[in-house]
Amino acid sequence: MRSDVVIIGAGAAGLSLAERLCAAAGSAPAVRLVDAPAGPLRPPPRTWCFWEHGPGRYDDAVTASWNRIRVHGPDGRMIDAGTGALRYKMIRSADFEAAVAPRLAAHGSLTRTEGTVETVEEDADGAQVIVRTADGRRESVPARWVFDSRPLGSLPPARTTLLQHFRGWFVRTARPAFDPDAVDLMDFRTPQPERGLAFTYVLPTGERTALVEYTQFSRSVLPGERYDTALRAYLDDVLGVRDVQIEAREEGVIPMTDARFARRVGRSTFRIGAAGGATRPATGYTFATIQRQTAAIAAALLAGRDPAPPAPHSKRSMAMDAVLLHGLDSGHVDGAAFFTRLFSRVPMERLLRFLDGDTALHEDLSIGLNSPIVPLLRSAVELPTRPLRPAPTP
Repeated sequence: MRSDVVIIGAGAAGLSLAERLCAAAGSAPAVRLVDAPAGPLRPPPRTWCFWEHGPGRYDDAVTASWNRIRVHGPDGRMIDAGTGALRYKMIRSADFEAAVAPRLAAHGSLTRTEGTVETVEEDADGAQVIVRTADGRRESVPARWVFDSRPLGSLPPARTTLLQHFRGWFVRTARPAFDPDAVDLMDFRTPQPERGLAFTYVLPTGERTALVEYTQFSRSVLPGERYDTALRAYLDDVLGVRDVQIEAREEGVIPMTDARFARRVGRSTFRIGAAGGATRPATGYTFATIQRQTAAIAAALLAGRDPAPPAPHSKRSMAMDAVLLHGLDSGHVDGAAFFTRLFSRVPMERLLRFLDGDTALHEDLSIGLNSPIVPLLRSAVELPTRPLRPAPTP
């Protein structure tokens, strides 16, 4: 039977869109959610962070939240500021799936299928999604609209592509070691690469428990042991915490690129989530953009309009991010000094709204005036001369 909507992938984007459609008042569309079987095609457990005003749609999945953010400069100077009306939140993917599952199960308009999508073929009435099911059968799933959240096999050409690569430890300490009321968003008291930047962040869930994550923005990933060495050095030498039990680990690679991602790939087929450009190029944050994107798609579908995903970021935000990425990649911009200066001079709530693309032009200009103007101007002048090149596959 033809579905109104087929969603490929049950990560943050796929589950968010499915949940919004199932939560629709009145007659919800018939939705088929195709999830990859257990194995390499299914994303590993991960943590998503974002900020929003007050209570949110998925607060039942939030592991912890904070209204104070700290940034530590390379010299040890600390910026400690409240987030105003915003609250910084952390969700683990397993908790998100567990929170969304009963909402989906409560609606008879959704069917879940486990299998590998081989192709999506457009037809006169929409599209046919060809699925190899877990038991080996080849099934054709017809749909009016298809939303594909699978990671791209290769990235679009770009002038600059950096990788945000990280490894984190969920730790438990023998003695109180963390402030559960504040996030250490960027701690630059760690050796910096020649180009790009490196930092550690700490998301405390209690006085003795936290996610401690080492992150680099650079062109290539590190050998695995380098992340562990950096984490151990940070805990030992910076925090002075040596009696640590590692309860879980996470790691990943997020492309940070000024490439343009296609969102519509057929009359009835769209890409959503990171595959549709939801990742903010200069920060790597994705979850909040996914929520805006899926909300707009659901509203269009329920109103009977063309449900093409909206542009995830404004042209102004994309231009500013492209300049910063080139500045970091070329070495014109000292990343640790840049972010330390920005957080020390701009009110925290305004800066978070800026990073979310939620500031007006005059606010962006004021933030620009508090940035290192000469290096950024040099980056802006050079950027148009750089050719579009195939991006490395993370």
